[in-house]
Amino acid sequence: MKIERVWAMYWSATGTTEKVVRAVAEALAGKLGLEVETYDFTLPAGRQGQPEFRDTDAVVYGTPTYAGRVPNVLLKYLDTLAGHGAAAVPVVTYGNRNFDDSLVELRDILADHGFRPLAAGAFVGEHSFSTTLAAGRPDAEDLALARQLGERAAEKLAAAGTDCPEVEVEGTPKPYRGYYQPRDRAGAPVNILKVKPLTSEACDKCELCVKVCPMGSISAEDPAQYVGICIKCGACVKKCPVGAKYYDDAGYLYHKTELEEGYARRGEDRVFL
Repeated sequence: MKIERVWAMYWSATGTTEKVVRAVAEALAGKLGLEVETYDFTLPAGRQGQPEFRDTDAVVYGTPTYAGRVPNVLLKYLDTLAGHGAAAVPVVTYGNRNFDDSLVELRDILADHGFRPLAAGAFVGEHSFSTTLAAGRPDAEDLALARQLGERAAEKLAAAGTDCPEVEVEGTPKPYRGYYQPRDRAGAPVNILKVKPLTSEACDKCELCVKVCPMGSISAEDPAQYVGICIKCGACVKKCPVGAKYYDDAGYLYHKTELEEGYARRGEDRVFL
């Protein structure tokens, strides 16, 4: 069956997953002589619906890795997906430590909801906690590999259409491993689940942080106040034009330093076909 539409669909708080997904989708579409249609479900409004997929679609579907898994705050939305036989390329990004079971979990979610995953990839992106851990990634080398993934996926589709076998990826099969748990030097768990950024006096109440928070958790009346959960995605901190958002929690800063020092090497992208 001939592919008629190519989709780039992603959750991307700081833009790294978006860059990779777009690179894969544009290469896939270009190889098939098609344009790319985009669906961004990062903000709450984007999670109120989804495109109506059909079996002549190919969907490059991307999320980041949080604690080695698909972000659990997305699971309710992902459970509403309906692929209707569309081909899929699951893509995850990770902050230079490891993608653990996020890719196998995303592949399974798509397969369980009517998609046909035929290729997949895990790519390094700058860590949401840091400006030095995997700084500037995905870079030119990462995006070149993402385009190769898209081209190879297009070749598989051209040869076999939606009859391609399900792609095998690295990771622990269901029920997967537990979420990654940071620990201090004595081995005690470091719990940062309830930690939220603080706001300095530099804040000029431009409300950009309100607009970019993927959980809709920052008050428009007072951007220093959080009215919902914080998932530590980095959007408000990294996108604040005056650098007013910051963390001072000791556990968070310890874990951030541990990651930056322990995973300073260049993390590896992985593709599966």
